[in-house]
Amino acid sequence: MAAPCPVSFCPRVCPALLSPPGLWTPGRGDGFEGEAGFRASSLRSQFTVCAGGAGWGHVVSSFCVPDTLRAPGADQPVPAPRICILAEETLVLEDPSLERHFKGHRDAVTCVDFSLNTKQLASGSMDSCLMIWHMKPQSRAYRFAGHKDAVTCVNFSPSGHLLASGSRDKTVRIWIPNVKGESTVFRAHTATVRSVHFCSDGQSFVTASDDKTVKVWSTHRQKFLFSLSQHINWVRCARFSPDGRLIVSASDDKTVKLWDKTSRECVHSYCEHGGFVTYVDFHPSGTCIAAAGMDNTVKVWDVRTHRLLQHYQLHSAAVNALSFHPSGNYLLTASSDSTLKILDLMEGRLLYTLHGHQGPATTVAFSRTGEYFASGGSDEQVMVWKSNFDVVDYGEVTKVHRPPATLATSSRNLPEVDFPVPPGRGRSQESVQSQPQEPISMPQTLTSTLEHIVGQLDVLTQTVSILEQRLTLTEDKLKQCLENQQLIMQRTTP
Repeated sequence: MAAPCPVSFCPRVCPALLSPPGLWTPGRGDGFEGEAGFRASSLRSQFTVCAGGAGWGHVVSSFCVPDTLRAPGADQPVPAPRICILAEETLVLEDPSLERHFKGHRDAVTCVDFSLNTKQLASGSMDSCLMIWHMKPQSRAYRFAGHKDAVTCVNFSPSGHLLASGSRDKTVRIWIPNVKGESTVFRAHTATVRSVHFCSDGQSFVTASDDKTVKVWSTHRQKFLFSLSQHINWVRCARFSPDGRLIVSASDDKTVKLWDKTSRECVHSYCEHGGFVTYVDFHPSGTCIAAAGMDNTVKVWDVRTHRLLQHYQLHSAAVNALSFHPSGNYLLTASSDSTLKILDLMEGRLLYTLHGHQGPATTVAFSRTGEYFASGGSDEQVMVWKSNFDVVDYGEVTKVHRPPATLATSSRNLPEVDFPVPPGRGRSQESVQSQPQEPISMPQTLTSTLEHIVGQLDVLTQTVSILEQRLTLTEDKLKQCLENQQLIMQRTTP
C-alpha cells in the first residue's frame, strides 16, 4: 500500500496554498482525495497547531485537519500526519511553560509589571512592600519599603528608568531603581489608590482611586494636572490609550468610561457589565478595549463605534485582571477561580487554561515583547511563564496590530486545555536584599535618536487620527443621506 500523503489539508483554505502542485485534488463527499488515492475523512476542528517531524508545523489559530487517510480498497485507515505549511513559514508551536517561581512576599500579590527590557519584574503586595525580581538566573531580588499600607499597583515608565506604585495609604511613589532605591512620595488621593499607569511618552501618568476620581499628573514635576470625576463609586483601574489621547477607566459603579484627554470629557460609558468592573485596558492597536468584571465575564468593545465585539464567560469566579499580548492577537486573564486563561481574539475562543496558583489569581501582565507573562496570587507567589504559543520574531511583534474579530455570541462552551504546574519545575526561590542594582544608562546619541523617532511617530499618529475622524464624518453623512432617501421614498410611495 502506498505511503500516506505528507501534507494534511485545511478545508478553510484553498488546498493549492497548502500543498505542492498536484499533491491534493478535491475529492468527493465529505473528505479530500490525494494524488495517491488516499482519502481524508473525519475532519477534526479547532486544532491550534499542526506538527509532524522536526522543523514542521505552523502556528494557526483554528482549522480542521483529517483524523485519518484511507486508501482505496483498504480495510483500515492510516493516521494522518499533522502537518500544515502556510505562507512559506513553518514554526513549531509549544504550550506555555512555567519558567520562574518567585517567593518573597509575605501576603497576597496584588500587581506585577515587566520593565522595558524584560530584565526586571516588579510586584506589589498586601504586605506593603514592592519587590524587584531579576530575570537573570541566580540573581537576587530586592525589597523596597516605603508605603505604609498595601501596595495595590505598579507600572514601569516606558523608558524603564522610573517605577510608579500606588497604595492603600492614599499615596503614589515614584521610584528610581538605583543602588539607593530612592523614591519621592506625594498624596495623590483621599482614599486608596487602585491604579497607576504611565502615558506612552512618559511625560504623564494617570491614577484611579476609591475616592471615585481619575487624576492625571505630570511625571517629572509630579504636578497634578486635572481630574475626571463622573464615576459614582470606587474606580478600580485607569489606563492611557497607546497614543496617549484617550483614557479608559473601570469602576464599581458597573461602568467603563472612555475619556478624551484633551477635552477632559467623557466620550462614552459602557454599561454592559452586571457587576463591579475590576480591570480595563486598551488593545495595542488602540481601537478596542477589554474589561474584566466581578460577574465572571470579559468584554471587548470597539472604541470607535462603541459596539460590543466579544463577550467571554469562561471563568467560574470574578476576573481580577487581564493583559493583551503585544501582537494584539491574544488576551490573558486572571481569576478568583485560581486559573489563568489565554484567549485567541482573532478566533474568539479559549486556547489555554493554566493552573498554578493555590487560591485566587489576582494579577497578570505580558512582557513588552510578549515572550513572557507574569502572574501573582493570594498564595504570595509570583510566577513567570514563557508564552510559546505565539512563536514569532519578538522584535517585530509590535509592527502590526490586528483588532479582534467580531463575535456577537457568548463564548461560554468553548473547549479548554488544562496545564497544571509540574511540581518543582522551573521554580527558584530568590533571596531578598534591601537595595537594587544600578541600571545601565543609555547613550545620549541613542536617546536623541529615539526621541526623534518618537516625535515622528507622534506626527504620524496625529495624521492617522485626523484621517479616522474624517472617515467617521463621511460615514455619518452617508448614513444620514441613506436615511433621508428612505424617508423620501416612504413619503412618495402611495
